[in-house]
Amino acid sequence: MPDLKYHRILLKLGGEALAGEGGFGIKPERASGLAQVIKGVVGLGVQMAIVIGSGNIWRGKDGAALGMDRARADHIGMLATVMNTLALQDALDHAGVESRAQTAIEMRAVAEPYIRGRAIRHLEKGRVVIFGAGIGNPYFTTDTAGALRAKEINAEILIKATKVDAIYTADPQTHPDALKFESLTYMEALNLRVGVMDVTAISLCMENHLPICVVDLWEPASIEKVVRGEKIGTMVY
Repeated sequence: MPDLKYHRILLKLGGEALAGEGGFGIKPERASGLAQVIKGVVGLGVQMAIVIGSGNIWRGKDGAALGMDRARADHIGMLATVMNTLALQDALDHAGVESRAQTAIEMRAVAEPYIRGRAIRHLEKGRVVIFGAGIGNPYFTTDTAGALRAKEINAEILIKATKVDAIYTADPQTHPDALKFESLTYMEALNLRVGVMDVTAISLCMENHLPICVVDLWEPASIEKVVRGEKIGTMVY
């Protein structure tokens, strides 16, 4: 559509987007609300792929900190992202949004294996594609998976939708005087060690000239504003 700045996007979500009370588990009502947000963006004619984390179920680093083998802990996290992927896909089905789930670790009984060409074809047909299981390897976060998949499918922007509306000099929930950034260069984001996205993901975006926009997932029409090119959140480029 002519009023869109971005026509193909990668939406990176934390597992908390589906969480119930206390940030844990999968709450069907939250999944339904998220599906409506996605439906509104897709309705504009945007091709959307999604990578979702597993923080509402499991964090590999937490397991490793308690003595678990890091690779095994990360594999548990990958499986948890597939649970979130299927929950989101079900919510999209109920919302009338056609979607496909692909996983980096093959589990054909529940999802397609990740195949780049097939993912792009789904997007061209107007289907939302949800990528589960990260990149299939331990020691990499789902932020990095989002950056990698975004480049593989030729997305024009990576949108990191979180519970805060931008990048700040400190956590605004604990530091009310934190300053908000309207934009940052990749190097500034790396030097500031912004907590909203890991260093590997930002570096990958920098090397491949992929812009990042950080917005509040639940702010009304926040993602729609990004795809229209309106000023919102923090742009990293």
